[in-house]
Amino acid sequence: MKNVIILGASGHAKVVAEVINKSGDNVVGFLDDDSSLKGKIVYLDKKVLGTIDDINKYKDNYFIIGIGNNKIRKEISSKYNDLKWYIAIHPSAIVAENVEIKEGTVIMPGVVINPGTVIGKHCIINTSSSIDHDNKIGDYVHISPGAHLAGGVTVGKSTWICIGVSVINNITIGCNDIIGAGAVVIKDILEDNKVYVGVPAHIKKNN
Repeated sequence: MKNVIILGASGHAKVVAEVINKSGDNVVGFLDDDSSLKGKIVYLDKKVLGTIDDINKYKDNYFIIGIGNNKIRKEISSKYNDLKWYIAIHPSAIVAENVEIKEGTVIMPGVVINPGTVIGKHCIINTSSSIDHDNKIGDYVHISPGAHLAGGVTVGKSTWICIGVSVINNITIGCNDIIGAGAVVIKDILEDNKVYVGVPAHIKKNN
């Protein structure tokens, strides 16, 4: 059994705690930058132990970032790159044998990930999303609930695929983009730092 500290104490952190618990590992507690939360119960009997600056007190444990914001996950993981990072995979997720999942990533309930896919560091693959064969998902990406990626899709670092997005096969999506809720991606999205919306997806504004 692994003992895990969750960085962050929001609703997302609560779901991450549930994944860890269902996996048979132990949530030690939470660390959050909001010092007023110390002692607050977040999940079952698990409390906020202190702020993220208290990390050194708990270095014998594994860590995972329970924060939905891609930029913040990147900042925290870069600052504390010597930690033992945990990979959280809910037991209801269907993950093919030759899928590669890198450190700090969380795979939520009902997810399906098919063969040949690589998931980067500190990603969120959220509830009931699906990632088909031979996808390449960059570091710090968030695939939101109910999003579906067909085969051979590449998603660049720090991009957020919002709820209910559909991406056809062999598409490339850039870095730090937002693909808005319900969008349908039918051609490559090669510009970085943009927000795309609609059916089919098109640029709305800069991110």
